[in-house]
Amino acid sequence: MTGGGVPRLTSMSRPNALGEYLRARRELVDPADAGLRVMGVRRTPGLRREEVATLAGISADYYLRLEQGRDRNPSPQVLAALARVFGLDAAATQYLLSLSSARPRTAPRTTKPRHEVVAVGIRQFLDVLGMPAFVENRMFDVLGANRLATALSPAIRPGANRLRSVFLDQEARDFYPDWEQATAGIVASFRASLGPDADDPSTAQLVGELSLVSERFRQLWARHDVKALSGAPQRMCHPQVGMLELRREKLPIPDSGGQILVIYHAEAGSESARSLGLLGSLAATDEAAAASKTTRT
Repeated sequence: MTGGGVPRLTSMSRPNALGEYLRARRELVDPADAGLRVMGVRRTPGLRREEVATLAGISADYYLRLEQGRDRNPSPQVLAALARVFGLDAAATQYLLSLSSARPRTAPRTTKPRHEVVAVGIRQFLDVLGMPAFVENRMFDVLGANRLATALSPAIRPGANRLRSVFLDQEARDFYPDWEQATAGIVASFRASLGPDADDPSTAQLVGELSLVSERFRQLWARHDVKALSGAPQRMCHPQVGMLELRREKLPIPDSGGQILVIYHAEAGSESARSLGLLGSLAATDEAAAASKTTRT
């Protein structure tokens, strides 16, 4: 213990994010894709540790130390070699580098997370934007959303967490026709959003909660996939206006502590654009009816 009674974390007791990532990626590589001849039955998935070491040009003992967390600061050249062996893209390679350069904590965090607020200008922008838009933080908590975003999906509302909604709400399976692809994408994006801070207490609580109740989340989290912050097509089956083929854009908000502005839009003149316009009209009608009822009472 330290003088203040706080247990000192040894190198083996600290979270081993780098080793966990290396092991997960190693087990996902097909030996044939790595240029190896497969002889007989292999009892373990993916590559063996000594195969990774040989392909990366390092010793088997050194690679073992990396996976076990006994060496947490390999050189960028070693990590680049491992990224090549695992076939990582630019985003995943950058994530791998961040796991090595992150400072290990000497004690658990005890401070409460600060209350995050969306800047006034961004809130005003959400209200005047004629497309579904919302703001989320690095934990995928929705911090602010315009009327059209909530009309698109009730899960997009301030106070909701998009990971919980996708994995725990039964309606999500019907809302996303490509649910398997959508869930894989959101978990990989969550990894990228967290970076080397995946052992943060609030993150651990959310991951633990989802792992207990969702086999799908548990499998995806174990893969350690990483997906860069970027736009992507998104198909949604809305109960009122039917199928929507939209594009999602994610725009970092400067000086916000990691907040992201998310906007959905449709191709001009498309059926989805017309359906999105109809959804906006329905949402405005519902809002006017609710306001009128409140005034009468």
